[in-house]
Amino acid sequence: MRSGGVLALLIWMHCLLSCYKVLATTETPATTTVNSIWRKTDFKDIESKFSLRTPEEPDEDTCYLIPGQEQSVGSCHFNHTSKTFVVIHGWTVTGMYESWVPKLVDALYKREPNSNVIVVDWLQRAQQHYPVSAGYTQLVGQDVASFIDWMEETFNYPLDNIHILGYSLGAHAAGVAGSLTTNKVNRITGLDPAGPTFEYAGTSVTLSPDDAEFVDVVHTYSVGTPDRSIGIQRPVGHIDIYPNGGSFQPGCSIGDTIRLIAENGIRGIIDMDQIVKCSHERSIHLFIDSLLHEEKPNMAYRCNSKEAFDKGLCLSCRKNRCNTLGYKVNKVRGKRSVKMYLKTNGQMPFKVFHYQVKVHFFAKRNFTVTNQPFVVSLYGTKGESENRPLTL
Repeated sequence: MRSGGVLALLIWMHCLLSCYKVLATTETPATTTVNSIWRKTDFKDIESKFSLRTPEEPDEDTCYLIPGQEQSVGSCHFNHTSKTFVVIHGWTVTGMYESWVPKLVDALYKREPNSNVIVVDWLQRAQQHYPVSAGYTQLVGQDVASFIDWMEETFNYPLDNIHILGYSLGAHAAGVAGSLTTNKVNRITGLDPAGPTFEYAGTSVTLSPDDAEFVDVVHTYSVGTPDRSIGIQRPVGHIDIYPNGGSFQPGCSIGDTIRLIAENGIRGIIDMDQIVKCSHERSIHLFIDSLLHEEKPNMAYRCNSKEAFDKGLCLSCRKNRCNTLGYKVNKVRGKRSVKMYLKTNGQMPFKVFHYQVKVHFFAKRNFTVTNQPFVVSLYGTKGESENRPLTL
């Protein structure tokens, strides 16, 4: 590719990201509020749809659970004795489900074959200008809460069996739903909750630890100033995990983008929209990885900051200082949100091993630290090796 073409590509990418951020931060959310008289007595007011996906067709909406219509639950073969996963998607430009939805559904069924996986369809509301869709998350949350309460009251379905997974805007919709159900659901997982219009918002409209018995959050695209970050930067769960510092993820850099286009030509350009949101969606794929590769868990470590973690100051598992990212997270609930960090690979399986190297210097006379570079050579059991720079 000629340098002019690369320059044009970089300008186009910068414009795309900047325009998204401007759109997401220069308007206010739709004027919808959650109040004490939210409960829907007329199920006809519910606009969200609840699709019970199947293991055979994880990408198809073959059957809908309709609040107020008990026969729909039976006709969809809802399993009343198993876990239920409720998946809430985020903002969409196309008005269609993104490719990660069936992948997550399929992974959930592979891990829990007898479970129910419900996909909440709020595509029409999610396709609006970002600030409008951001406001709609409150109405979507009300829809989901009304549906869950109906299932509990009508079928005596235990909320301890419900696990809500929300991505981007869907994470905040999940939070609203959890705050409005009569009884608390067991767990909410926030997959890179959206940042614009939510970073400084109150807990009534955002995901928070009070929204479920346990709330875990994965942050993968919290980059830039707080009001312009695609993913929310502040902790909003009992445990908030920041893979690779919560910023650009491995395999999602501009350099990787240019390489992909160089290798795949026009196909790489066609996939550009996927590349731009690569880091944001990585939260989903990390969770999918935890479902499919139980034997390769990603271990995160409690730490005050990314900088402290990068210096190797936080690789301890004492007193719940480490935890597993994803499905098998240890549900530790403290008085305050716990921030955790880890490094990952650039592709699935994402697990990497964390090594801590301690170097002690001794000198009989005054010792001055120089800028002399240090390199640590790692050798694996299968003949692989890698040189890693060591920062003093």
